[in-house]
Formats: sequence, C-alpha cells, structure tokens
Amino acid sequence: MPSKVLGVIPARFASSRFPGKALASLAGKSILQHVYERACQSRYLSKVLIATDDERIRSAAAAFGAPVRMTRADHISGTDRVAEVASAEECSIVVNIQGDEPLIDPAAIDAATLSLLDDQTVPMGTLKKRIEREEEILSPHVVKVVVSREGNAIYFSRSPIPYTRDAASLAEAGTAYFKHIGLYVYRRDFLLSYSSLPVGPLELAERLEQLRALENGYPIRVVETEYESLGVDTPEDLAKVAALFAHTHLPI
Repeated sequence: MPSKVLGVIPARFASSRFPGKALASLAGKSILQHVYERACQSRYLSKVLIATDDERIRSAAAAFGAPVRMTRADHISGTDRVAEVASAEECSIVVNIQGDEPLIDPAAIDAATLSLLDDQTVPMGTLKKRIEREEEILSPHVVKVVVSREGNAIYFSRSPIPYTRDAASLAEAGTAYFKHIGLYVYRRDFLLSYSSLPVGPLELAERLEQLRALENGYPIRVVETEYESLGVDTPEDLAKVAALFAHTHLPI
C-alpha cells in the first residue's frame, strides 16, 4: 500500500520579534499562503494542512482555500503542534513545513520525504546545504551538521564542525561544511512519541531539539539540497525576501 504523506504547516500569530508575521503581506499574498501554495506543489504530499491555535490565522487560511486544524494553545514547539494534528490523521509519514519560509522549494520537501520512502528503517529525515560563506561556518545562528557515510547525522552544532586542527584558516583547510535546513520528515508513530523522549545534556547545551533523537539512539537521515532556507523572523527579513521576489521574478 502506498505511503500516505501528510504535510503540516504550524502557524502561530504570536511572535516576539514579528507579531502576526504569518499573515504579513508579500507580493500580494500572506507569507502563510505562499508557504501553503508551494507545499501543494510537492509530488509526494498526499495532503497539506495548516495547524494553528489562532482564529485570525484560521480565518485567513480558509479565505485562500487551505484546510485548517485548530490545536491547543499550550504547545512548546511547532513539532508538538504538528504531532497533535498527525495524531488525528490517517498517514504514515508526516512533514513539518516551517510556516515562515515563503520561498520553500517543493523539490526540497520531496527530497526529504524520499529519504523515508526509500528506507523503511529511518524514523526521521531532514536536509543540509553546503555552506559557501565562511561567516556562516563561524556563526552560532547557523546550525552545522556532519553525517556518516550512510547519510545519517552524527551531530548538529552551533559551532563549526568538523574542527580543522592543522589548518591556519578555514579556507586553507578546504573542508566541506554543511548547514542544517530545518525541514523535518517523521514516521507518524515516531513523531507521536518524540515529545516523550528524555531531553539530554546535548540538546540542553546546544538548544537544538533534533539532538533529542540522536541522544536517544534514533538515526536521522540527512539529504543534501541546493535549497537556501530564507525564514522570515523580523520585518527586516520580510523586506529582504520582498526584494528577492522583485529582482528574480520568482513565481508567486
């Protein structure tokens, strides 16, 4: 039987740095509508839902024809919100699609999804992109990832990994560095049990939720992509994305 793949877009209205950003206008549509329409272009998603606890987002999503599931308001993370929705849906794989990335590439969604469709032993998958700028390697705001030969994550860190011991500079080392792209794919049963996994010292130290899987012995398949994640966290971010739309004539 073919796997049913559910795409869920968690969307909050509250945001400390940019309240209501999901409904902010970009090229005549809300950020949320851009995300939804791009997700619907994925080849492997059987259904795409928006998950929210806010009536304003529910109303806006309904206006552009997106199915919405209302969730509890006390979720600590978007992962928990996605899990609540998945618990009531018939599916085998769940994709957590960030609601603040209006340029999300449907091909990136498909690449991450295929990692689970092609290997039934993998409970969770995500993406990586080769870093091209040295400042991103050094930035704690850019999460780096290293993987095994099988393509499973060895570690995620805010620090530069791997450490180049015998090189005077990163450029001299010639080492390939990869940043983590925060799009996650889960097997439904694994997702529903994820929040109950013990939180370990690595997750607490790095403040990276995905380390919970590794600390508890679960592999994460990491697929390389050319997709450059451009999330909107502030009004300044929105202005940058709007300029990108204007200069590259991206489809909207």
